[in-house]
Amino acid sequence: MDRPNIVWITLESTRMDHTSLDGYSRDTTPNLARIAGMGDGRAFDDCHTHGVWTLASSASILTGTVPSHHGAGMENDVIPEELDTIPERLTEQGYHTACLSPNSHLSSATDLDRGFEEFTWLSADTLLEAAGPRILAKYLLNCRRHGPGLTTDTRRHGTGFLMNEIAKRRLDDYAGNDEPFFLYAHYGDPHHPYHPPQRYLDRYAEDFEMDTDRARKLGLYHHDNLHQLIADGCPFAADEWDALRALYDAEIAHTDDLVGDLFDYANRLDLDDTVFVITADHGELFGEHGMLAHLVVTDDAVSHVPLVVHGGDAITDHDGETVQHADVMRTLLERAGARTEGLHGIDLDEETREHSLTQRGAKRALKNLDRFAELNPDFDPSPYHTATLSALRTSEFKYQRSDDRAELFALPDETTDVADDHPDIEERLDETLDDVLDTDGQPAYTESREGEFSDAMKQQLSDLGYLVD
Repeated sequence: MDRPNIVWITLESTRMDHTSLDGYSRDTTPNLARIAGMGDGRAFDDCHTHGVWTLASSASILTGTVPSHHGAGMENDVIPEELDTIPERLTEQGYHTACLSPNSHLSSATDLDRGFEEFTWLSADTLLEAAGPRILAKYLLNCRRHGPGLTTDTRRHGTGFLMNEIAKRRLDDYAGNDEPFFLYAHYGDPHHPYHPPQRYLDRYAEDFEMDTDRARKLGLYHHDNLHQLIADGCPFAADEWDALRALYDAEIAHTDDLVGDLFDYANRLDLDDTVFVITADHGELFGEHGMLAHLVVTDDAVSHVPLVVHGGDAITDHDGETVQHADVMRTLLERAGARTEGLHGIDLDEETREHSLTQRGAKRALKNLDRFAELNPDFDPSPYHTATLSALRTSEFKYQRSDDRAELFALPDETTDVADDHPDIEERLDETLDDVLDTDGQPAYTESREGEFSDAMKQQLSDLGYLVD
């Protein structure tokens, strides 16, 4: 394959065990399963993200480096100027590059727009300019099918349908072009607040006792009171948990249909050799370790994500199952003839991975833990790491360490420290983690940088439930 086109789709907050790829009880992602099952397709069972939230994970994807190296979403808001981005490397090889993002953490404020020839940030303030009147009118005509109906409450409106239509427009522009392209699309709808189109929620309505209107109100209550609920110990009744999971699964199912539609649309165009990558930036917590959303911990619920690749036999023919995003990106750049020095991933055509590394910074964790304690003085922060946390995972064990302490878990249990029962394994993984942190994990930045978020960006982040100063 000579300089393949690359379409990389990142889904927000989509945990692997809530997809059809992992034997889930609900068929939430039939399109991902369909694409993976094609002759040129592949699903990986063991993909773990580098970070546990959008900024850290997206920065790792778009720089090909681990979080403690690029620093974004760890102690900084912005990727360092010293790092080349993936679109910059591809541009050198004659690629057209474009990005679609509905999340301010993937924007000019964090420098993650750097290198993209075209960068579209979707927000309430930019919709008309970004989508254009025709696409916006099409959404309004379909707002009950792909959204909440006519409402001015921006929390209830997803951007998935608009993303798809803009992505199709980009693909139309690229069709028949002699130069290859890299299209990066970040789909935000599975992120809380969980407010899926009604027809998707109806699929799972029999799985919880309350009516769907009450379930929707619960979803907004969960979102609006996220930190208070965590501070109070996630006090949901069994039926409320059922409803929240159904709302979340319906969001995933809707996004899966959009991704399937985009994939089929691309295949009808004259795009020559095109590699599709479909994955997620992180997962989602439903009470694991007393947490919700994707806060504080590195549990598999937030690190284990789907990864489907179609096209690109160097990836689909890979012998192993343990893969990280930087590996996929490194392998794609190798095929594109782009520079790969400084990247932390392995070439999947030549190597296999024995472990994955997931990291969580101290800055955001401390901010959230302080907020929980402020909301409820009885909240106990002692089970949680407050310093920068690195988790090294093999197929059988997860070893996580910070300046606070170290723990070894025998998977799938991530609550019982078994270090005393497996001292040899703890020692081996501790040494391996030292090696990683002393090499790839060293910071690329020389000074901290705060992101310059506009008022519109701050409002969008607030709507997504982030603590905004």
